[in-house]
Amino acid sequence: MLSRVYCASTVGVDAKIIDVETHHTNGMVKFFLVGLPDRAVKESRDRVEAAIRNTGSYYPLGRITANLAPADLPKEGNGFDLPLAIGILNMSGQIHTDKLDDTVMLGELALDGKIRPVKGVLPVAVEAAKKGFKYLVVPKENGGEAAVVEGIEVFPFEHLNQVKDWLENRGNIDPLRSNVQEYFHQNGKHNPLDFSDVRGQENVKRALEIAAAGGHNVIMVGPPGSGKTMMARRIPTILPPLTLEEALETTKIHSVSGILESGKALITKRQFRSPHHTVSDVALVGGGSIPMPGEISMAHNGVLFLDELPEFKRSALEVMRQPLEDGSVSISRARMSVTYPSRVMLVASMNPSPSGDWYDPQEMNGTSSMQMQRYLSKISGPLLDRIDLHIEVHKVSYEELSGKAKGESSKDIRERVVEARKIQSKRFMGMKGVYCNAQMSTRTVRKVCKLDDAGSSILKKAITSLGLSARAYDRILKVSRTVADLDHSEEIKSNHVAEAIQYRSLDREGWLG
Repeated sequence: MLSRVYCASTVGVDAKIIDVETHHTNGMVKFFLVGLPDRAVKESRDRVEAAIRNTGSYYPLGRITANLAPADLPKEGNGFDLPLAIGILNMSGQIHTDKLDDTVMLGELALDGKIRPVKGVLPVAVEAAKKGFKYLVVPKENGGEAAVVEGIEVFPFEHLNQVKDWLENRGNIDPLRSNVQEYFHQNGKHNPLDFSDVRGQENVKRALEIAAAGGHNVIMVGPPGSGKTMMARRIPTILPPLTLEEALETTKIHSVSGILESGKALITKRQFRSPHHTVSDVALVGGGSIPMPGEISMAHNGVLFLDELPEFKRSALEVMRQPLEDGSVSISRARMSVTYPSRVMLVASMNPSPSGDWYDPQEMNGTSSMQMQRYLSKISGPLLDRIDLHIEVHKVSYEELSGKAKGESSKDIRERVVEARKIQSKRFMGMKGVYCNAQMSTRTVRKVCKLDDAGSSILKKAITSLGLSARAYDRILKVSRTVADLDHSEEIKSNHVAEAIQYRSLDREGWLG
């Protein structure tokens, strides 16, 4: 007898529907599992047999063959236990139902029949709804994240017998409902981090506002204790709120990684990831024998903060170049190739020298010019080429620290950022993969960043007299466009260009050579 149950397997941050076909014949007692299963899937046969026997059902004797189709797609994870068990029960005539053709199910089974949570439920729910399935059966702990997807009824269960009862229409079981707007409302409550806590540093806060408004990558250079990390951690509070599409993208990455917080159905806040400078290449961009997302993908639609940038391994920084440019990470293995999104706002910080202070020719005991040059040169030119704003951060004076006046709040700054992003959304409507000024191609820059004579004159003078490199040209134009958007100006004026030029200090002669 043949039975077919539908499951799913994740590939990258997407899912593929898997046919779990179960066939039984007389013969020697044996269980064959085919279809490129990994070790975790192969071990499911022992869990499935114990769960079936311990829930009052009988395990059929003879030769059982389970096929996971398509056969050329590697299967991994622990979500195949439940569909295998239901397939065996249906094949042996212990379940009589007409729901299996409309249902996708997944879950790990304990030996007593309890259903344990699995990774990657949200991508499965999205794919099942896209393929036209009516029902999705998942572990109880994963019900919330699956229920945020519209177009499919989600039934979370905690025991194998509950699934059997639902399939045979015993009891009145309603699908789980989810209020997506409520998740956004709950996470939109007061954030303990706010830019009003930052004393002084008005020029730096202005630069970070520009970076947030245009989605620009930024590096802050300043001595220890000047507030670089403090301000970096507050950048997500001034970024525009996540849209539902962005929230689903972000949650899918955390779901397939298995790090989605228990009981949390949807990530509705922009992520802030700050890996230690000892992080490996794989941990930063993703990979491994079984490919998994790295820190740059975990920060998708949010902020990736690299503190003390020169302390990171050169190889780790180099592998970030392509993901920053493309907005995605492609990982190729012998059996498969996966892609993880990595559209992030890179924020980096560093000291101006090994000693932590700026080079002072008058201070003979301080860091020499040569030492400072060697320290700064640890950052490669190609990586720096992908950073739009260079911000000099100086120490805060006692008067600013002891003053009672609070700085501008994150809420006020965010309102201006959101208005600027609305202008950009309208400008780039219909352009695939372009959502803000930082993502403009060279051709788009030439089209939307035209300068008048005064602006061209200032930019020409900066390139020639300040020693700015050629790579700074497009970056200055992009930042100028963002400054103009914050000023609600359709034209890029000379003062917009002049402000943008201020944020290219690391391109000047004598900095990175």
